[in-house]
Amino acid sequence: MEIYIQKKQITSIIDGLKLKGDTIGMVPTMGALHQGHLQLVKKALAENNKVIVSIFVNPTQFNSNEDLTNYPRTLEQDINLLKTVSATNILVYAPTVDDIYKGNTVSEKFDFDGLEHEMEGKFRDGHFNGVGTIVKRFFEIIKPHNAYFGEKDFQQLAIIKKLVEIHKLTVNIVGCEIHRETNGLAMSSRNTRLKTAHKNTAPFIYKTLKTAKEKFGTKSVTNITEWVEKQFANNKLFELEYFIIADTTTLKPAKRKSNKKAYRAFIAVYADDIRLIDNIALN
Repeated sequence: MEIYIQKKQITSIIDGLKLKGDTIGMVPTMGALHQGHLQLVKKALAENNKVIVSIFVNPTQFNSNEDLTNYPRTLEQDINLLKTVSATNILVYAPTVDDIYKGNTVSEKFDFDGLEHEMEGKFRDGHFNGVGTIVKRFFEIIKPHNAYFGEKDFQQLAIIKKLVEIHKLTVNIVGCEIHRETNGLAMSSRNTRLKTAHKNTAPFIYKTLKTAKEKFGTKSVTNITEWVEKQFANNKLFELEYFIIADTTTLKPAKRKSNKKAYRAFIAVYADDIRLIDNIALN
């Protein structure tokens, strides 16, 4: 498996692959890979000749220096995991911060038509500027034909689609279903940091979302939201940051339901200092 740490190296290789007529897929990650990432990689491999997996902990999308410092970095383990999928058709791009930011580690400023101000944007100031900055730079470096993102970060997926639209980038964005642990917890690199008690109780989050979906057919948005808040108020292991039912197009909170719109329920929960997010389609 080829591993590249410099922009000029990876661009040279990709130029050669494209001259041969190869299609290039990309799976951007921050490492600490798990089966959820591998599902994205497998889908990318099925639809492209070569797949670039970026492994880069992007400092500009963290709101907490502590969270950035504690984020798991497991490059050797990640590479070994990718080899179990393909040792020949996956290329790893693991750049340094300096290779990406050239000594100026700051975000660009973006306007995503208001998508950045909802949900995560209200609790993580500047987060989506960091996401937009790194994804745009990766797309400019790699110039993939297709790029794959999980729906666990549904708001991020919507924002990346908007980024491509606004900047007229020639890449097709593919959203992929949430991959879950056997107990229902949405797979995340942060799950490795969960204490045993939180791991054991984690199915509560997805179970609550599924019940909210069941209620969506007959109950009001307000009724469902109040019910979810009550469930978490009675659970001492998790602290609910937000539960929101939103329009999937605008991501704005729904006040009342419309048969002409699609909705999703979004949730953010703290397990001690570890933040977990999840979502579910409602209709």
